[in-house]
Amino acid sequence: MNDQNTEANAKRNYKDSVFKKLFGEKEKLSELYNAIAGTDYSPEDIGIITLENVIFAGRENDIAFTAGGRLIVLVEHQSSINPNMPLRFLLYIARQYQMMADNDSMYSSQLMKILPPEFIVVYNGMDEYPEQSDLRLSDAFIEKTDSLDLKATVYNINKGQNPKIMDRSVTLSGYSTFVAMARENLGNGLELSEALKKAVKECIKDNVLREFLERYGSDVVNMLSMEFNLADAQRVWKKDGILEGRKEGIKEGRIEGRIEGEQNKAIKVAENMLKRGMSIEDVANDTELSIEQVEQIAKKIK
Repeated sequence: MNDQNTEANAKRNYKDSVFKKLFGEKEKLSELYNAIAGTDYSPEDIGIITLENVIFAGRENDIAFTAGGRLIVLVEHQSSINPNMPLRFLLYIARQYQMMADNDSMYSSQLMKILPPEFIVVYNGMDEYPEQSDLRLSDAFIEKTDSLDLKATVYNINKGQNPKIMDRSVTLSGYSTFVAMARENLGNGLELSEALKKAVKECIKDNVLREFLERYGSDVVNMLSMEFNLADAQRVWKKDGILEGRKEGIKEGRIEGRIEGEQNKAIKVAENMLKRGMSIEDVANDTELSIEQVEQIAKKIK
């Protein structure tokens, strides 16, 4: 593949995540869901649903599909787990049902049957997290109520976690191994791009995701460069309370010096996103920079 085609692919796929590219086809998706849910669906039993992304702004890490009379929403999360995921899922599923609904049936005296939902998050971040846990919408309510709830189950897919699931999905196990290799290379002092390229070569050599990486290796490096940069920035912000400190600093007109380094990191991430064609609004949402800041970065690039 020549450089022009590689660049064109990167721009065309800038919103996709590696996870979505890997599991976006029915064969791999059925393998993954069967491993998580302990089911035995064939690729023909899977129906992939396409809807404008509303769970993550700018990056499409979610896959919605049907299987066995259920509507399943599956999301990969690379940064620290966001406790507002159940609310995001609620907005997402409401839009899905709206797209599927027949207006005549909705206002009919007969009960309209809908597919029951299931929400799955696969966690691949660097913070410590249990192998499995549940997030509930009801935990966000100011007062406890039985009128509405939504449960999302989070599975840790980092290397060494959930071995039973990994044993049932060679593709998921390979993905976990690849990410672990990339992070090990980073820990050994390589620059991000070089760490990812080395991980691609190592995995191909070891027959890990070989066919996928031989075909999409350049795209994988481009997409994960953005994902790793953003996930790392968000993880540090949340760990150090910088998001809250920065907002308060802006409000009071004084941003402390300790924030400056993380802002510079966010600016570099924003520059990469803008160069890949992402909108100013999406970049602002993902990096937690203001619209005005991103506009200034865009002008500088031009």
